[in-house]
Amino acid sequence: MTSTCCEGNKKKWFKNKTLLAALVLALVCVLSYIFPILKPFKESLLMYLRKIWWAVLLGFILGGVIDHFVPREYISHILARPNKRTILYSSLLGFLMSACSHGILALSIELHKKGASNPAVVAFLLASPWTNLPITIMLIAFFGLAKALYIILSALFIAIVTGLIYQVLESKGIIETNKNTAKLGEDFSILADLKKRASRYKISRRQLLIDLKGVYRGITMLSNMVLWWVLIGMGLASLIGSYVPQAIFQKYMGPTFLGMLATLVLATIMEVCSEGTAPLAFEIYRQTMAVGNAFVFLMAGVVTDYTEIGLLWVNVGKRVAIFLPIITVPQVIILGIIANIIFK
Repeated sequence: MTSTCCEGNKKKWFKNKTLLAALVLALVCVLSYIFPILKPFKESLLMYLRKIWWAVLLGFILGGVIDHFVPREYISHILARPNKRTILYSSLLGFLMSACSHGILALSIELHKKGASNPAVVAFLLASPWTNLPITIMLIAFFGLAKALYIILSALFIAIVTGLIYQVLESKGIIETNKNTAKLGEDFSILADLKKRASRYKISRRQLLIDLKGVYRGITMLSNMVLWWVLIGMGLASLIGSYVPQAIFQKYMGPTFLGMLATLVLATIMEVCSEGTAPLAFEIYRQTMAVGNAFVFLMAGVVTDYTEIGLLWVNVGKRVAIFLPIITVPQVIILGIIANIIFK
């Protein structure tokens, strides 16, 4: 009996992708004290951890709160209807979120679990990293008001247009639909339901303990789905950031179409979080004076990021993930070219 139990635990341990990814990264960091060639990787990884730990933690906490306190019917009622307002609501919700792209991943998957339509989830995922309030202030400080507003409004435009295109694809059965969406009657009212729930809610020590356990359970479920992708993304970004000279990227990222494509490739590899990427984007602008290239670097890191595409592939739908770069990359390139023309 004991042997069977141990074998079950051992099998479960090997299936924990987050733990495996963390162990690999930790092992490389430990080996860096023996092999100096690994030291740049360790330093780069620790730098990324310092930049995004709070955003990832905030995303998990907010996701856990939503999981426990927000009924699936509410999300389905607001973010599952096949109309244009749904995309506007999800993009606005993304604007109000103060988390970077990796922090917002957990919230996006939580909205999906709660019944938000796949187009709404994609619009929310695209809107948040570059149109949230803290980033608005940071971009204005870096680029000035006019250039920053162009970047922010263009990002919001891409989120809305992409969400609307996804709605068309969903209506034609080309992409997956969210099976978590709750079916509601026409007379369903969030306000009436909220009043009913509030009248039954009793504040007590026991209830507080139940709520804390519920939030923790939601955080745990989200971290199992999301965190290993974040760790993989950080590991790959640290690898490239440590061993590919920055001068190479600066040399080939001028204000030309080929330079923009090179920027697109770099952003795909290097995207870590919006707060960390904004200074890098400004450095590209400072070196090349190409606002469009900086915009491509900012946006492409979101729309082609392997962490986000992989997460959508596993948790939302394979076709949803495949269409993300197909729909968004042309928009990013076109708006980047326009930016280079306007701010030449």
